[in-house]
Amino acid sequence: MADEGLRPIIVKRIKKGGGGHHGGAWKIAYADFVTAMMAFFLLMWLLGSTTKGDLNGISEFFKTPLKVAMQGGSGSGDSSSVIPGGGKDLTRKDGQVKGGDDPATTKKTFNLTAAKQAMEREETQRLQGLKERLQQKIENSPALQKFKNQLLLDFTSEGLRIQIVDEQNRPMFPSAKAELAGYTREILQEIGPILNDVPNKIGLSGHTDATPYFSENGYSNWELSADRANASRRALVQGGMQDNKVMRVVGLGSAVNLDRKDPFNPINRRISIIVMNKKTEEGLMRDAGKLEIGTGDGAAQEATQEAAPPVPLARQ
Repeated sequence: MADEGLRPIIVKRIKKGGGGHHGGAWKIAYADFVTAMMAFFLLMWLLGSTTKGDLNGISEFFKTPLKVAMQGGSGSGDSSSVIPGGGKDLTRKDGQVKGGDDPATTKKTFNLTAAKQAMEREETQRLQGLKERLQQKIENSPALQKFKNQLLLDFTSEGLRIQIVDEQNRPMFPSAKAELAGYTREILQEIGPILNDVPNKIGLSGHTDATPYFSENGYSNWELSADRANASRRALVQGGMQDNKVMRVVGLGSAVNLDRKDPFNPINRRISIIVMNKKTEEGLMRDAGKLEIGTGDGAAQEATQEAAPPVPLARQ
């Protein structure tokens, strides 16, 4: 029994494992980090060795790559390169338009300003041609040649202006009347058919000098100038001009003198025929036929003339 008290005490210690193998996940993370650093240093090297022009081209491409691909238009890409946005010169503004560059699906654009300017140039040439034909008619027609000093041709902001003016000893109308003199009717009937050569509309205005004229019923230079303009319209139509070409008939009295220094000068008594340009026609349509004295019948040009009437056609 005494031996049982001396029995040795045995302590068992269990050794746990050292964790075993942790795997290679850290290697993948390290490889990703090294790859990212290589890409970063490669990017820095490219930025440092690329010219400013190439950098601008790259920047422009990445700003609107989808817009060029979806809608077409100018882009910084160059279709000669297999890399979108690449090419020999990235500063070029004209590059790829659409994937495949199909001409049938390429978006077309129109320059309205250039088209309008082209139409204006064409109209100017047309009116210039009409002026030359009128000059030839005046020179070659025995009926008009003797009246060439009373026929004035020039251009205003409204179009081609044809003026028939009085001379001291050769008035267009009897005093204070709207009846055309024989030679005036002859001139208008000779001019009428030539005006059909152009599609432009026509405006007529009558002018008197500053000699006061009143009647008991209030008839004045205003009514007289309007009646003379309308009488001229009838003579043009009788000569062969189409009646639907007339867009405006007005009387301006003595408000717009050709000779501002001498308002009583016979040259102020005249009939003006305006072959209107498109801009003037559109302005009249917008204004519902309203006339502003400041712009009507080339009045702006006439008002600035200091006793310097247009030079008549030279005698041969």
